Amino acid sequence: MNSFQQFFYDLAQTHVKWNFIFFYEPLQFERLLTGLWVTVQLSVVCVILSVIIGLGGAWLQKSPYKAVRYLVQGYIQFFRNTPPLVQLLFFYFALGQFTPTYSPDGWLEIPIISNIGWAIISMSFFAGAFNVEIFRAGIESVPTSTQEASEALGMSHFQTFIYVTMPLAFRVSLPALNNNLVNLIKTTTQAIAIAVPELLYQMVSIYNDYSTAQNAAMVILFFAYIGMVGVLVFGMNRWERQMRIPGYGN
Repeated sequence: MNSFQQFFYDLAQTHVKWNFIFFYEPLQFERLLTGLWVTVQLSVVCVILSVIIGLGGAWLQKSPYKAVRYLVQGYIQFFRNTPPLVQLLFFYFALGQFTPTYSPDGWLEIPIISNIGWAIISMSFFAGAFNVEIFRAGIESVPTSTQEASEALGMSHFQTFIYVTMPLAFRVSLPALNNNLVNLIKTTTQAIAIAVPELLYQMVSIYNDYSTAQNAAMVILFFAYIGMVGVLVFGMNRWERQMRIPGYGN
């Protein structure tokens, strides 16, 4: 046991309610790292997919076909007007019953989409619904004359969207997108409801095994999320400053 581990071991002996057992017991430290890694992976994948969904949905809202526009609006209303936890449970327990399974040993039936997969799907669609509206507002802020000028230069409607409209709209959308992605990272804690072994799940498991570690586990959980959200906010703010066009979107 090194000096770092010895310090927290001694702290647990003198202050029973502050047992940072994951800092001096290797097995518990491994559980902490596992939970943190799953949370980071879950957050990164959901952020990327939600942005892709938002961009795709914003593009489809400009479709000339009413059915497509109504379908996108239905998706937005469904995910914006129902709690994300209810959505997560619906995806996992209701839709999960209809997903195919495979049997690696001929006996055990394993769904092709795991609980982590359903958490990613549910939370990505949830945040994606808000991103669609964020990007739509950004697109509508681009002057019509700018879009018409690009089409007058020979660009197709799709080229205008990709090379002119979206780059300008993205700059306007970044502050609201930043807020939504921060909320998405915090929402990943709800994956505990379907036993995804993310950070909250691991912390709860640790203090269920060691009741004296409850306070310590909550402190680590609190600062871990401050750190993850802080990294995202720092990166998004820096990106926003780099993409800023003087006189546009200010």
